[in-house]
Amino acid sequence: MAQGTGSINSDYKDWEWSDDAGERARLLQSPSVETVPKNSESQGNSLGSTSALGAVFIVVNAALGAGLLNFPAAFSMAGGVAAGITLQMCMLIFIIGGLVILAYCSQASNERTYQEVVWAVCGKVPGVLCEVAIAVYTFGTCIAFLIIIGDQQDKIIAALVKEPEEVGSSRWYTDRKFTISITAFLLILPLSIPKEIGFQKYASSLSVIGTWYVTAVIIIKYIWPDKELVPVEIPTSPSTWTAVFNAMPTICFGFQCHVSSVPVFNSMKQPEVKTWGAVVTAAMVIALFVYTGTGICGFLTFGAGVEQDVLMSYPSNDIPVALARAFIILCVLTSYPILHFCGRAVLEGLWLRYTGITVEEDVVRERRRRLLQTISWFLLTLLLALFIPDIGKVISVIGGLAACFIFVFPGLCLIQAKLSEIQETRAISWWAQVSYGVFMVTLGAFIFGQTTANAIFVDLTA
Repeated sequence: MAQGTGSINSDYKDWEWSDDAGERARLLQSPSVETVPKNSESQGNSLGSTSALGAVFIVVNAALGAGLLNFPAAFSMAGGVAAGITLQMCMLIFIIGGLVILAYCSQASNERTYQEVVWAVCGKVPGVLCEVAIAVYTFGTCIAFLIIIGDQQDKIIAALVKEPEEVGSSRWYTDRKFTISITAFLLILPLSIPKEIGFQKYASSLSVIGTWYVTAVIIIKYIWPDKELVPVEIPTSPSTWTAVFNAMPTICFGFQCHVSSVPVFNSMKQPEVKTWGAVVTAAMVIALFVYTGTGICGFLTFGAGVEQDVLMSYPSNDIPVALARAFIILCVLTSYPILHFCGRAVLEGLWLRYTGITVEEDVVRERRRRLLQTISWFLLTLLLALFIPDIGKVISVIGGLAACFIFVFPGLCLIQAKLSEIQETRAISWWAQVSYGVFMVTLGAFIFGQTTANAIFVDLTA
């Protein structure tokens, strides 16, 4: 993209953003990313320390996660392997395009995080909407994480107590609500309270190992299936043409790494849009192979009967699968505090901007607010997770919201960035990029509207 001359919403007085707005400078930075302060850019020392290969790993790390458990069910909803792969490939073009757009706008606006780019490029209203969307998305993802913990614990406990799964256990300490609650209070809450989360890089490495292991187990189980596995029906076409769209939230949820991509771009030794395009293309292709392998093999193993969480379809006494469940639980336990940290940072920034107070002016109240925000966040997510046992219902909501981060906000940024360029004549490439931005916003709004409406009127009211 050719960068024209001009300013992009450079009048910061329009939206009164404070440089001291709490934790905003660290918001949603990837675990292994180290960036330099903004003020060093004016001195020409803005180069980061991340190589192109390292950036590929970080972006893959940001994309892969617990969302891969839902890809077999997404293939089932899409109507089979061919439809699932086609849908992924079509969406991947725009997913990569959105990542490149964000890098371009980050460079043009001189901002280092996703929401700051939206603020600087698009203005106050889209900036606030972006922050609210990040808060809601991280909140919903935390709920999904707690549901995943409950799902995997159910299977592990069933294997340990050696009771038939369909009969259930009458023992109070094996009750799902009790096990989720005790795990959350003992492990997740203490990790969520601190202001800083220094173990992020270790949690990320663990997450990558866990997701790759889960994928390997699902593929191996398809190649060498259990003898007691009965033949299943394998759909080859969607039940209705609208059913294909129901797979989109899972794909968006799985590939959504856009919010953390801006800090990754700015951490590179050579933060150039062309180099970044190669980085994200390589990263998304790697993620595509992981998700596609999991989706195809999980779907072909269980067919139309596959669970929303594919690991729930396997028997409790399967040792390799039990280890995969343990990996997922460990991954989720360390990921919840990170997502909460991101959501809390947004809420803190919104509060400080609203009141006009800096953290340095009121340290005592900051600690009190953080404690209140953490406990309220934790209790609400736990309560909802206890009464929404189906992870598919949560992902159908937050997956539609992920489409906004992938399509809507990058599209708006591209449109505004091109409109801000000072040019005497509009070249064909200029019109093509504006049209592409309009199409991205339209597509993202459609996915968000369709999936959210379906989640509210079909899933949540069922």
